This record gives sequence, C-alpha cells and structure tokens, in this order.
Amino acid sequence: MNLLNPVLTIIGYVLVGIGAFCQVVAGIGMNRFPNFFVRLHAATICAIGGSFVPIIGCSLIALSIEEFGVIRFFLAGAGFVTAVFLLILAPVGSHLLAKAAYFSKAAVLYPKAVDLLEEDVERGEIRE
Repeated sequence: MNLLNPVLTIIGYVLVGIGAFCQVVAGIGMNRFPNFFVRLHAATICAIGGSFVPIIGCSLIALSIEEFGVIRFFLAGAGFVTAVFLLILAPVGSHLLAKAAYFSKAAVLYPKAVDLLEEDVERGEIRE
C-alpha cells in the first residue's frame, strides 16, 4: 500500500467540499445580485470554483484508488485536461458574454457607480 494514497484521497475530498461550497455561494449570488453583469461574476465563480476545483479533487481521488489499476491514470489525466480547458474557457466565455451584452445594450446596467468602458468608448479609444 502506497502512503501517498490516503493523502491524495483527503486532499481530493477537501477539494470536492470546497467546490460544493463555491456552488452554494455562487447560487446565492445569482439570486441576490442586482444586475446581469454582477450575476455573470457569480456564474464565473460557479464555473471556476464549483467545477474546476472538484474536477481536480476527483482526479486526485481517482489516482488514489489502486483497485482501478492502470485506468486510474487515464481517469486522472482526463480530469486534469478537462479542468485546464475549463479554467481557460470559462473566463473567456463570460468575458465575451459581458462584452456582447454591454455593446448590444441587452442588459440594463443599473445600479451603476462608474462605467469606465463607456468613457473609453466616448473618447474613441474602444470601438463597439
């Protein structure tokens, strides 16, 4: 028996627990936040903290189960690759959603304290 397996299992369970906590916080944020743009921030937290972290945790748990044999390395590798793609693509997707909603005026930006993007568009530094 490898001594690293219980450590990987405990770390994996902790990461899955952190992911569940992030899902709950993001769900509360989606219900409580006032406008589309702030809710999109909560959705990105859900994608990163609520999906990326548990996938890494499940990959570590899969690595620790010796009964899986060689398959555990394929399971862990697929989980790590999926997590990396999610880490890259989730913020890009939410950025593009926010940009499209802002420039199409589909989402109302209220309440608004400061809109630096509007000032940059007025100065001509950014085109729509």
